[in-house]
Amino acid sequence: MSRDEGVTEYQRAAALADSVMDEVERVVIGKRAVLELVLLALISDGHVLIEDLPGLAKTLMARSFADVIKLRFARIQFTPDLMPSDVTGAAIYDQRSGEFTFRPGPVFANLLLGDEINRAPAKTQAALLEAMAERQVTVEGTTRQLERPFLVIATQNPIEAEGTYPLPEAQLDRFMMRISVGHPERDQEIEMLERRAARRTDDVTLKQVLDPVKLRWMQGVAETVFISPDISAYMVDLVRATRSSPLVQVGASPRGSLALLKLARSRATISGRDFVIPEDVKAVAVPALAHRIILKPEVWVQRVRTDDLVRRVLDTVPAPSAHQAEPQRS
Repeated sequence: MSRDEGVTEYQRAAALADSVMDEVERVVIGKRAVLELVLLALISDGHVLIEDLPGLAKTLMARSFADVIKLRFARIQFTPDLMPSDVTGAAIYDQRSGEFTFRPGPVFANLLLGDEINRAPAKTQAALLEAMAERQVTVEGTTRQLERPFLVIATQNPIEAEGTYPLPEAQLDRFMMRISVGHPERDQEIEMLERRAARRTDDVTLKQVLDPVKLRWMQGVAETVFISPDISAYMVDLVRATRSSPLVQVGASPRGSLALLKLARSRATISGRDFVIPEDVKAVAVPALAHRIILKPEVWVQRVRTDDLVRRVLDTVPAPSAHQAEPQRS
């Protein structure tokens, strides 16, 4: 990328991030904060679990990011009869050559949407686990690497339990964040209808803003963001506080600490900064940590949610000052 005099790579990355969100917001109206979280996960090279009701643009959001960043997109509708080979692909016997030929499954994409992931049995869910964790799949004893970037956006409906297979904690922990979209405000829903009426079609052609190479560049920029020892200690203290809470059976894992690190760096990047401040950590703490926590059974009847617990932790753990977050400039 060309260097404009006086403009840092962090500022260029922030401008690109704004352009991506502006373009996606043409179809996903009034959800800027949610779009920012998804983009943070993409820049952090992490997977996203969207847990929300049907009809709230979860699929549209994933497809729109793929279009705007020019990511090769694939979608899997998870069902109880879905087999692992339906995800990873399989070796098919070719009668003409007398040999087995590997036919890749939808997992061989840059951005994979797993719709209603909790409707597939554990064996099929596990087939996706290796791809998410190692960016590779193993079929018939042969391991094949996935093209980078490889990112999974999975969805599940939180109110339906019949015919579902809850994700085990090990698989939940592989998602960098869990988010919800929520219903639009009244004005936003009116704007959505007005745009659709004026467009006269369901289809919207989005402009390409990024490509996979530039996305990888943004990921590299985020890796250079400075984190002071005080900010690192703050993130660890937040995670440890989830483990010591009397309401918690299992607290956030060290993978939660790493998720905070990556997401906070990405948020600093799209803000045009080269260092992390406490507000970066606070902004990503709930989506990064809440799904990694298991509450004690007796707490469930009190209607306490893991999101609420992380917010309590944020209120009680002292944050460093902005001065402690800044790097020492020469």
